Amino acid sequence: MDQNLLLLFIPTFFAVSITPGMCMTLAMTLGMTIGIRRSLWMMIGELTGVALVALSALIGVATLLLARPHLFLLLKYAGGAYLLYLGIQMWRSRGKMAIPTTPTNQQDIKRTALISQGFITAIANPKGWAFMISLLPPFINPNTPLLPQAGQLIAVILCFELICMLLYATGGKTLRHLLQQQSSVKILNRIAGSMMMFVALWLVVS
Repeated sequence: MDQNLLLLFIPTFFAVSITPGMCMTLAMTLGMTIGIRRSLWMMIGELTGVALVALSALIGVATLLLARPHLFLLLKYAGGAYLLYLGIQMWRSRGKMAIPTTPTNQQDIKRTALISQGFITAIANPKGWAFMISLLPPFINPNTPLLPQAGQLIAVILCFELICMLLYATGGKTLRHLLQQQSSVKILNRIAGSMMMFVALWLVVS
């Protein structure tokens, strides 16, 4: 890959990745409720989804999805409904992702549920698709093979996505500790639930 293009792409994508969005809000929410360590499973799903979106944008599969919007809308609404359900449960201090009022073991949250949650959020985000479709092509040199360039760009994308999600999840964990010191677990659940519902509505209306 053209090194000048790569050096230009790195700060460009970092500026976009660090900006609050659905995935970053989700990382902060889970950092508050289940902690950074358990949130890593969601991040695995999110990174897989982001990689799929980026690769699809580069090879043209996105064109097919945009040509058949009903398939995309179905996935988007299903993902939004799932996140809305989780948000309502957390608001009511119920569900496995809510912080319990008394100490308990939260390790029984299924990893597959967290992975799918991150994956759905990533691939059902129309703004993510639009960004990848508009941003990535200008950084591709048509005179060199596509796959090596795509590999480098996607590697940069995934590194920054992971770093930014860890930062947001750490912020959520810090907020959790501050509120728990004041014995405000119910307030924390409502904040996290509200953020989850906000992500769900954002997913549906965007």
